[in-house]
Amino acid sequence: MPHDRDDAFAWIDAQRERRDRAGLVRRLSPRPADSPLLDLASNDYLGLARHPEVTAAAAAAAHRWGAGSTGSRLVTGSTELHTTLERELAEFCGFEAALVFSSGYAANLAAVSALSGRDALVVSDADNHASLIDGCRLSRAEIAVVPHADPDAVRKALGAAEAAEAAEADAGEAKAGKARRRALVVSDAVFSVDGDAAPLAALAGASRSYGAALVADEAHGLGVLGEGGRGAVHEAGLAGAPDVVVTATLSKSLGSQGGAVLGPARVIEHLVNSARTFIFDTGLTPAAVGAALASLRLLRREPERAARVRTVAMGLYGRLAAAGLAAVRPDASVVSVRAPSPEKAVRWAADCRAAGLMVGCFRPPSVPDDVSRLRLTARGDLTEEQVEEAVDVIVRTAPTA
Repeated sequence: MPHDRDDAFAWIDAQRERRDRAGLVRRLSPRPADSPLLDLASNDYLGLARHPEVTAAAAAAAHRWGAGSTGSRLVTGSTELHTTLERELAEFCGFEAALVFSSGYAANLAAVSALSGRDALVVSDADNHASLIDGCRLSRAEIAVVPHADPDAVRKALGAAEAAEAAEADAGEAKAGKARRRALVVSDAVFSVDGDAAPLAALAGASRSYGAALVADEAHGLGVLGEGGRGAVHEAGLAGAPDVVVTATLSKSLGSQGGAVLGPARVIEHLVNSARTFIFDTGLTPAAVGAALASLRLLRREPERAARVRTVAMGLYGRLAAAGLAAVRPDASVVSVRAPSPEKAVRWAADCRAAGLMVGCFRPPSVPDDVSRLRLTARGDLTEEQVEEAVDVIVRTAPTA
């Protein structure tokens, strides 16, 4: 529509109308402190967000260190709690060092942008999370988007770039003294929509064939996969590798807030000096740090929590598939159930809510394949009775095709 010179935001109304017609309007739904709904929508995989030890640790940290961190990490925003969490998180996951950020989103922006750059190549999985995609965009690197979970496609992208670089050198077009091009392979460790795990060992092999580093986002793997919840990278035997970097969030399995990057000590030192979302962002609040540290210690003490999440996820999947629903077999904690259309997905989620069950509802553009679905999150603290109740509600309210 033509621009209205008297209304600078007239274009917003036009976009809203298009969203309305497509059934894609999103609305905030504040939850009460004590919701009566059975929760299969949150990312509180281990059920630790309300654990007494975790909430007490958050309160104690706020009382001792204050409500806010008061500044960026390089000025006044680092406390003893931050460095303790970084040390224990790195040790738990098997890496030399870790760096805590204000969110998992900020951690991904930092890792991708600071480890690539204008002259680099970033090979990115087509189904990567928005934060990784935005990190690619901010990096100013050349981006090669490859088919989902396809190590051969990664190998071809890296090989094509190397061949092009060699051809340039043979043609005498390369600048004298120019260093070999940096390359980065970026992938979710567990993908957030369907809950499938990336072929990390094969991705690492493809990366190493061309001297590229691998960055894996463990947002949905930490606390669920690997020995005692140490993550998919640890499970793949890649923890502590000199060419592997992990990003993670503290807001899912650890029930708190914030993010982290883990990897070789020299990588972490580089991020401290070059990652804009670290240097220029206010540090994570002490309460969130204290809560994440308490959750991490609780998980170390009770490693069976990770296995319980996987058991619940498989139980949900098995029952839903047996009922004839289009459920996707989970590799971790996310169980995806496909819906016929965006409108029917929204109605399905609303009907579940009316029946006492909260589920996630993913629609375009949040889904890479444009297929709307319910997104269920298995929690380790769910009982068998609650799982049965959830399945009953989902099946009873399922829409027809």
